[in-house]
Order: sequence, then C-alpha cells, then structure tokens
Amino acid sequence: MKPRIFATEFSKVYPLYVQKAEKKGRTKAEVDTVICWLTGYDEKGLKTQIKSNVNLEEFFKQAPHIHPNASEITGMVCGVRVEQIEDPLMQQIRRLDKLVDELAKGKPMEKVLRGQ
Repeated sequence: MKPRIFATEFSKVYPLYVQKAEKKGRTKAEVDTVICWLTGYDEKGLKTQIKSNVNLEEFFKQAPHIHPNASEITGMVCGVRVEQIEDPLMQQIRRLDKLVDELAKGKPMEKVLRGQ
C-alpha cells in the first residue's frame, strides 16, 4: 500500500512550503528556485504543475530531471535520515522537504542548492 503523501496534490503542499519559508523571511521566489533546482522544472512548468493539481507521485514522475547533486541532500526530516530512505519517491519528497527546511532556517541559497 502506498503512503498517503504520494496521493497528496502538489498544489496543496506548495503553499505550505511557501508559508514556511515566508514566516522566516524568505520568499516565494526562493522556494520556486529550490523546487526547480531539484526537479528540473522551469518557472512555467512549475506553475503548470500547480494549476493541474497533480499529486506528488505524478509531480516527481513528470519532473524533467532530478538534479545530479540531489544525493548530497542529507540529514533528518520528520525523524528520518533522508539518505537512508529506501523508496525513491519518498526520498525525493523528503529531499524537497529538507531543502525548504534549510531555506527557512536561513541557510544561504548557494548552500541549499549544494553549490549548484
């Protein structure tokens, strides 16, 4: 049985990412940059995904490409080490969570994006 998060619409999660970042003085544009960096979507593609109400599984499945440095995203999210998650989709979801967490914690964009 698939975890419920896979069926959650990206358009429902996205505003939560933005809200989390904005509470800490970061911007929607920075959240978009992080999402695009990880997934390979451009700004237009990201907006299309949000409007089309795809779930997280489809959002990542349709991603143009996952950034080659994504494996450098390590650490704890929701009490689990990101690098030890076995399910590839769950790992991508948690990697995105981790990037938004780092952004909200004030980490410089260059470090969040793993030096590009």
